Amino acid sequence: MAGRRRWTTEEILDAAAKLLRTSDADSFSVRKLAAVLGTDSSSLYRHFRSKTELLRAVADRVFVAALDGYRPEGDWKQRITSLALRVREAFGQQPELAAVWGRYASSGTGSRLVMEEVLQALRASGLPDEEIPAHYHRLAVLLTALITSEAGFSTVTSEEHEQSMELFRVAVLGADPERFPALAHFARAIRPLEVDRRAAFEEILAAHLAHIEASIRSSRPTGPGAPSNARTTTGTAGDR
Repeated sequence: MAGRRRWTTEEILDAAAKLLRTSDADSFSVRKLAAVLGTDSSSLYRHFRSKTELLRAVADRVFVAALDGYRPEGDWKQRITSLALRVREAFGQQPELAAVWGRYASSGTGSRLVMEEVLQALRASGLPDEEIPAHYHRLAVLLTALITSEAGFSTVTSEEHEQSMELFRVAVLGADPERFPALAHFARAIRPLEVDRRAAFEEILAAHLAHIEASIRSSRPTGPGAPSNARTTTGTAGDR
């Protein structure tokens, strides 16, 4: 009798990504994945020690896809913006995996390449090395929150969308002006969260990068002969 097929790591990740398109991280299990592949859980645990490790590996491939063909161009703000939009677009194509990333994070090759490029860009900005980790962390938290939130909206069904819109109209347009005077005053100008999310994403990111730029100017020596902190970096995320 022929033995069961031996699945490669990449084939397992392909199947896991496909399964996650029709379920979420909570309902996903190694047992279900094994059933899809026609094997047993123990064979998958030879590749991944736990469900969490498997999910992290699936999410990490989104970063690899986001960096495909990427080359850093422009100044440090343009590099970070371009990279952020690529990651946003990649998770937008696989929104279920954004929730996995937000919950479990990732430490694979794709994640490290994104981290490397952001840190390189921040160094090129002229920030002192001792300030870069804090700015990187705030930027990472901001982007994770924006991308996972947007991905959550994109997974709702049309029926759920209509229900949420109706609730929005009741809560906002029907607000009691005596109890909620400010909300009633601005009600017709307040938009649902899913409206113009791309523009909001870019504006929020630009504002945060402007904040970093302002902190660089405030800490940079002024006057004749003052040294410049700016660094020049070479190489690309795709080359590393």
